[in-house]
Amino acid sequence: MTKPSLNTQVAPLVRDLIDNADALRVGVSKGSLGETLIDCGVNSVGGLEAGRRLAEICLAGLGVVSFETASTSDKWPFLISVHTSQPVLACLGSQYAGWSISGKDADGKDFYMLGSGPARAMGSSEPLFKELDYRDKAETAVLVLEADNAPPAALVEDVAKACGLPPEKLTFLFAPTSSLAGSVQVAGRSLEVALHKAHELHFPLEDIVDGMATVPIPPPVPGFVEAMGRTNDAIIYGGRAQLYVKGDEAAAKKLAKELPSKNSKDYGKPFAEIFAAVKGDFYQIDPMLFSPAKVTVTCLSTGKSFEGGAIDDAVLNRSFS
Repeated sequence: MTKPSLNTQVAPLVRDLIDNADALRVGVSKGSLGETLIDCGVNSVGGLEAGRRLAEICLAGLGVVSFETASTSDKWPFLISVHTSQPVLACLGSQYAGWSISGKDADGKDFYMLGSGPARAMGSSEPLFKELDYRDKAETAVLVLEADNAPPAALVEDVAKACGLPPEKLTFLFAPTSSLAGSVQVAGRSLEVALHKAHELHFPLEDIVDGMATVPIPPPVPGFVEAMGRTNDAIIYGGRAQLYVKGDEAAAKKLAKELPSKNSKDYGKPFAEIFAAVKGDFYQIDPMLFSPAKVTVTCLSTGKSFEGGAIDDAVLNRSFS
């Protein structure tokens, strides 16, 4: 089956965001090299809808992100739901924040940003794309940055060179995690986190046929660490994923058992506390922690479903409150 061009697929969503910039309270401008800059939460107010659209752009237009309501008796009844019929390509090939870009800006200051979105499939050197057997070619490229400032010109130059495009063909969207749009965009990675964990567990990606996931909307909070904590906790303690897989039933059962976050040695405390305990060294945190709280895996060859994990309201309440 022919795989779609991620950057071509996402272009209409970016155009629509630009066309409705005023209504969505996002700022659109041109950078010094001619690149398009879309501010979704730094100097612009942005909002929940800007974040929802930002999450769909991260998925390269191959997924649907929606706001839903659970039981009104729940303390956090409002949810972000994600679905894509191309879970591996949309989540791992685009949404995953795997492109590390660093250097020095015009003032000689160091910068480091993680990029997500369809431009990764054109310019990033991540080994993951060899596994996916995919590279994109398009006339334009789109990169999303979880950042509290616009990308410096040096970063734009690096991305343009890596993608083989002039800067004026690039669009950068950015918002800090502490903003409304940023919190929605990051928490909207619930399905991507499930796919990434499945990959870490060496489950065959080609056997993942479809998927969906949902998380409670984390309340934004000032400060990067606190905001990062709440968005991670939304997934780790409040996220639920459903994967539809082909292949062996025993493999589906094993995935349901091993994928939930409760299997991590670091499970049980709000993420901000875990981060503080390792003195801000992200790589000291058990990578098995980054997965949804509860998982259902349906084996398409037999029709049987297997569950693992559970929603942890106690830790979620500590984090969100």
